[in-house]
Amino acid sequence: MITIALSANHRGWMFFKSALLILFILLARRALCDAALLPEEGTATSAPAAAATKPSLAELSLDDLVKLEVTSVSKKPEKLSGASAAISVLTQDDIRRSGATTIADALRLVPGLNVGRVDAHTWAVSSRGFNDSFANKLLVLMDGRSVYTPLFSGVYWDVQNTFMEDIERVEIVRGPGATLWGANAVNGVINIITRNANDSRGGIVTAGGGSEDLGFSSLRYGAKLSEHWAYRVYSQYESRDSSALENGRTADDRWQMSQMGFRADSDGANGVWMTLQGDAYAGRLNQTYNFPSLTGPGFRELLSSPLYVQGGNLLGRVKKEFSANSESTLQLYYDNTRRDARGFHEETRHTYDIDWQHHLGVGDRMDIVAGAGYRMSMDNIHGSFPVSFRPTRRSTQLFNSFAEDTISLVPDRLRLTLGVKLENNDYTGFEVQPGGRMAWTPHEQHTLWASVARAVRSPSRADEDIRLNDRVVAGAPPTVYSIFGTAGFRSEELIAYEIGYRYAPMERLSFDLALFLNDYEHLRTTEVRGTGTDPSLPGSPDLLILKLENRGRGETYGGELTTTWRPTDWWRWRAAYSYLQLQIHRAAGSTDRGLEDEEHKTPRNQLSLQSSMDLPWNLHFDAIGRYVDEVSDQNIPPYVALDLRLAWHPTRNLEFSIVGQNLLDDRHPEFRPTVVPIQRTEVQRSIYGKITFRF
Repeated sequence: MITIALSANHRGWMFFKSALLILFILLARRALCDAALLPEEGTATSAPAAAATKPSLAELSLDDLVKLEVTSVSKKPEKLSGASAAISVLTQDDIRRSGATTIADALRLVPGLNVGRVDAHTWAVSSRGFNDSFANKLLVLMDGRSVYTPLFSGVYWDVQNTFMEDIERVEIVRGPGATLWGANAVNGVINIITRNANDSRGGIVTAGGGSEDLGFSSLRYGAKLSEHWAYRVYSQYESRDSSALENGRTADDRWQMSQMGFRADSDGANGVWMTLQGDAYAGRLNQTYNFPSLTGPGFRELLSSPLYVQGGNLLGRVKKEFSANSESTLQLYYDNTRRDARGFHEETRHTYDIDWQHHLGVGDRMDIVAGAGYRMSMDNIHGSFPVSFRPTRRSTQLFNSFAEDTISLVPDRLRLTLGVKLENNDYTGFEVQPGGRMAWTPHEQHTLWASVARAVRSPSRADEDIRLNDRVVAGAPPTVYSIFGTAGFRSEELIAYEIGYRYAPMERLSFDLALFLNDYEHLRTTEVRGTGTDPSLPGSPDLLILKLENRGRGETYGGELTTTWRPTDWWRWRAAYSYLQLQIHRAAGSTDRGLEDEEHKTPRNQLSLQSSMDLPWNLHFDAIGRYVDEVSDQNIPPYVALDLRLAWHPTRNLEFSIVGQNLLDDRHPEFRPTVVPIQRTEVQRSIYGKITFRF
């Protein structure tokens, strides 16, 4: 493996500052050339060589960007500029130029998303509030495969990875998507879409390393399999350093991960498109737990225990086109995951899913999408004193169907979309999630849209079956605070109101504004429900019994504004601002004194500013500045972060890059652990180098 090791933070930082000085000299020279004050040499070779067959960022006009097609809003292709939802798209170019090495970190570019790093391998990601390491109101998909865990209704971001250069785009819907995607698509949907194998022929080798990303390498190769089929295979490895504790010492949470996979696609001959793809991964994630204990000093116990993760998936999809206005898609997948935190928790899960949908255009005015699906999830869970599940094995089933009709009231001007999702799950039975959206385009430069929808967060395994021993209080005997799941736990409900406006006053400038008001009912609370004893535990301690119930409600409101400006052909700016206000209330008689603290677990204000420049001599320079407001409930102050990336293409197929992340301070906290009792850590300054070679 080729590794550029910048293991000393100070030495790497000095090198990076020297590179920046050279860069600013080049930038001044370019500006003078554009003003015709200085002749530019080598005009024929001054434009950066393309890193791939796709156009570079500088070659995409704003008009090209707003014409990007998305599928996450209506499960059929539609222009981003006309979508009647708050949607953002991260293109492959955005991801590459951000310097992000994980999907979770790449999502920091999206307005309305809060991304906080909990430790070296754990992230909290949510849309429009209620953030947590197991945020349960955000649905995440990868190529149509749901990656949220039914255990907590959250996402294990440490194992959500793929070959980053093969991600075509990431579509992020801020707001409910339950009418199409179902339960848990409450506050948003993240849809990660990888490239068709026909578009990823040839080979790519990447390698690098640095102060926090100690070493990483990947290899992908794609080619024709036959006259009508193409394939690609990939393999990758990464090793990341530990984060820091609050006192500056190492948190001992270093981790390594290996992954491989494949994808094969047909070319659509005879109107049939077929896909077969799969992935497998394995890794070791070091972790130190601060457990409640009946025997440890102070009734706490520090346990350093590695978390072993492994899993795989296999997905097949067939799409048949019957006519220009009619097509059907059938998708099946199997997913297996295993997480073994020895001495704490072990989970094995098998998921089987089948999904069918049909798209039909009726005349010039109606466009219908309908479908049905079935999912079975089977688990086997072994717990410990801090956390356990009863029963230890459980199988759950989910049946669903949906229909949505887009009606063109005024051709090319006014569209009304009505839809409903029907689901039946093993916890709450039958759920109905309807929604309506309208988009008005009086002129190609203006789009005004509005929506109202109902969504539910259906119960997870933890809501009904968990026992969480939260703490132990000294006494004779000691008292264990035990939180129990509740049979008959209700779905959390949302009624969401949204309105948005997109405006492109000129070719090089665009604005995207979304405002929302969310009304929640039956939010989860923790209620005191009596006392008792537990003779099954050493010393038969007393119990304070707490139950998970649905005695909360709340409102959130706010908005997101994104502006994109391209002052020249070689320079693009993007600015984003998000505002969020939460108001959470307890029902009369509720004993949950911590529920209102949810109001202060999400930053109220977030601001980002991104600059991307294509410079002479095949250089690219990117800068991303972010401001994140305080998270007062977790005692996290506001912080400003700066990421910089400098890349050079000496040839069309070779790229050298150096990336600095969180450059403005040595370290800062972003999010505190909640459910899992791990140490409080802080994110450190990071610098790494990378080589990419295409063949």
